[in-house]
Amino acid sequence: MDVVMTVVVAAAAVLVAAAAVLALVRVERGPSMLDRAIGLDLLAAALVGVIAIEAAWLRRTETIPILVALSLVGFVGSVAIARFAAREPAAPRRRDDAPGEPGVAPSDRDDPPPAPESLPAPLSGDTAPRGGPADGPADGTAQGPTDRPAHDPAPDDGPADRPGREGER
Repeated sequence: MDVVMTVVVAAAAVLVAAAAVLALVRVERGPSMLDRAIGLDLLAAALVGVIAIEAAWLRRTETIPILVALSLVGFVGSVAIARFAAREPAAPRRRDDAPGEPGVAPSDRDDPPPAPESLPAPLSGDTAPRGGPADGPADGTAQGPTDRPAHDPAPDDGPADRPGREGER
C-alpha cells in the first residue's frame, strides 16, 4: 500500500509542479492583464494542490480548513476576474487592420450593420409595418432623437419653474 501511495503522490506532485511552472510562464508572458490574472489564479489552484498532496502524504486533517479558505479565495478571485473581463471594453482597431487592407482575413473584419429593410419582423403580436403608427406618437408625426413624447415632462430648468420653491414666477 505504501508503494502505491508513493507513486500516486509523486505523480500528483509532478503534475502540480508542471501546472505551477506553466502558470508562472503565463504570468510572465501575458500578453494582457487578463492572461496574467488567470495565470495567478492557476498558481493559487496549484498551491491548493500542493497543500492537498502534503495533507494526503502525511495523513493530516488539520490542513483541511486551510484548503477550504484558499479555495474560496481562488473562487472569489476568479469571479472578480470574470466580472472585470466582462466590463472591459474591446480593444480599438488599428488603422492597418482596416477592411480591404492586405493581411486582414475577411473573418476579422467588422460587417456593416444590416439595412433597416432587412431587419426581421417583431416577434410580438404587433403587425404594424416598421415606421408606422405603432413606432411613433398617436398623431402620426415622426419622432426624432430630440423630440419628446407627449407624456414626457419638460426638462428641469431649475427651481424657477417648480411651484412652491424659491424663485417662483
